[in-house]
Amino acid sequence: MEDICVKIRDLRFSRGNRWIFDGIDIDIPRGKIVAIMGPSGTGKTTLLRLIGGQLKPHAGTVEVNGKNLATLSMSKLYELRKNMGMLFQSGALLTDINVFENVAFPLREHTKLQEVLIRHLVLMKLQAVGLRGARDLMPSQLSGGMARRVALARALVFDPSMIMYDEPFTGQDPISMGVLVHLIRSMNDALGLTSIIVSHDVQETSQIADLIYVLSDGKIVSHGTPKAMKNSESAWVKQFINGESDGPVPFHYPAPDYVEDLLGGDAC
Repeated sequence: MEDICVKIRDLRFSRGNRWIFDGIDIDIPRGKIVAIMGPSGTGKTTLLRLIGGQLKPHAGTVEVNGKNLATLSMSKLYELRKNMGMLFQSGALLTDINVFENVAFPLREHTKLQEVLIRHLVLMKLQAVGLRGARDLMPSQLSGGMARRVALARALVFDPSMIMYDEPFTGQDPISMGVLVHLIRSMNDALGLTSIIVSHDVQETSQIADLIYVLSDGKIVSHGTPKAMKNSESAWVKQFINGESDGPVPFHYPAPDYVEDLLGGDAC
């Protein structure tokens, strides 16, 4: 039986009168890369916050390593989060300290490690992402791709068992994107991580994902391997994977009839 790291059952979550998730089930196997995909506004980042315990579901359960997040005390949730790394979409580097100190920051805040050990850990993580030589640079001196890799080194500094990526490929040039794709796959395999990637970049994500879930209108419309998604008969999946402008997800936002709208308006 497959070892499940994150188990989501009948998850319901709303903002105002709109259901972001309306009864979804997701299994994220341990040691795999799982992609959560869908167009903007489908709640992908919200799902990461639910998995991280920053938000609580209105109904249903989110379990990480067999623990229901909604029932954990703050101290237990805090301990569980130590095993979760997070790569934010913006990178979220601290702008007033250099690369080395950005990666060292979580260690200084949450441990009492000696300085020599902090130095070894930081250089080890920067070496892993190819940026040990950039340790003295300030965030303003980094390219977008370099900043994302520094953020990845910081996310890995506690050696988490699971890491979540929020739109890791957004705004990257082709070379930086290729580097990130390689890093995510190679680190997942080398470190035995469980990786969750939220993205709408179909080609890059499909290269490295073991399993893909596709979200729409608060539901899971399809899930399976990248090959299964490519060959799916679902009109919604075909539209998303092929980048078609119209289909189940319409090009036009709901509006009154165009002619009636024009004729019904006030005259100029």
